[in-house]
Amino acid sequence: MVRFLEARSRRRAAALAALLASWAAAPHAADHSIEQRPFGRADGREIDIYTLSNAHGVEARVMTYGATLVSLKTPDRAGHLGNIVLGFESLAPYLAGVPYFGATVGRYANRIANARFTLDGRSYALTRNDGPNALHGGAHGFDKRIWTAVPLTSAAAVGLRLTYVSPAGEEGYPGELTAQVTYRLQDDDTLAIEFAAHTTAPTPVNLANHAYFNLSADASTPILAHVLSIRASRFTPVDATLIPTGELRPVEGTPFDFRTPHAIGSRIDAADEQLQRGHGYDHNWVLDPPQPGGLREAALLSDPVSGRTLAIRTTQPGLQFYSGNFLDGKASPGSTFAWRTGLCLETQHFPDSPNQPAFPTTILRPGQTYSEKTVLVFGTERR
Repeated sequence: MVRFLEARSRRRAAALAALLASWAAAPHAADHSIEQRPFGRADGREIDIYTLSNAHGVEARVMTYGATLVSLKTPDRAGHLGNIVLGFESLAPYLAGVPYFGATVGRYANRIANARFTLDGRSYALTRNDGPNALHGGAHGFDKRIWTAVPLTSAAAVGLRLTYVSPAGEEGYPGELTAQVTYRLQDDDTLAIEFAAHTTAPTPVNLANHAYFNLSADASTPILAHVLSIRASRFTPVDATLIPTGELRPVEGTPFDFRTPHAIGSRIDAADEQLQRGHGYDHNWVLDPPQPGGLREAALLSDPVSGRTLAIRTTQPGLQFYSGNFLDGKASPGSTFAWRTGLCLETQHFPDSPNQPAFPTTILRPGQTYSEKTVLVFGTERR
């Protein structure tokens, strides 16, 4: 009888241990969360901010104004969380006008020459907001629009899907465009940013996220010691107004060769005509082809001091690397972000593609779906 009770006790203990093990291995709602709160008002409407958190404490905050990534907290090599993107704790600086901090930019990210393009035999004039050119969709692009948001949850991720309907003729672009961006924070410490759009008339579309990264999590520290590699053997040189010339120039033998890791500051002031035109790096790299059926390995950024790393994978053909050359601490009231204290790695199609037939097309037509995805992978490295 004693042996029987002991055996039954052992079986119960084993069953309980198995149950606890399966419970620990399975994702739980408590492992990740999403919270919503008011963030201010714009154009007479309430702006909300959503906080997405995963099982390891990684946190992304996204607001409905501009579908903007306001902050992104990741751990350093010691496990301390810090915000690795430039942003503000209130809505007011964004409304005053900042250089696209964390925003979703469109209808066309980057520049279109002379704010004009021809499509199907018809010429379209866009809003000029960058000298003679159109930049990031015009004076009131998607970064200055209010998006509607729907929270998303799954077993291993928490997300937010934001939608904006751009009317035909907005900033000069044809067709009504319904655009969506989905931020998806996963428990494997990745943040996926997915873009989708459809249109009622042929139109150029190029959507991108415009986060400024500083992996030190100290926005007063320049990014020149960050180490960067870019999977690209060519880039697109620009003219005096930063419009691509149409050439796909090899990076070999130039300061634009990041095929092996280099500190950003090591060659940024080299005597190179292209660096002088951009006042540093402000160029599009032609990413190498992806593996069959996979995402392109676009870039790897690391901060030797904090140990934080950021790997970028994407379906997009280009990567705009901008080294914060025009940050001056005066972007808006309350802005203190100084010269080269943030850098952008914008996955996108090439600048001025509507006027460059040799570039990958950015024309979306009715019945087609625009679909692009970028994945940010967070990690750390030892000393």
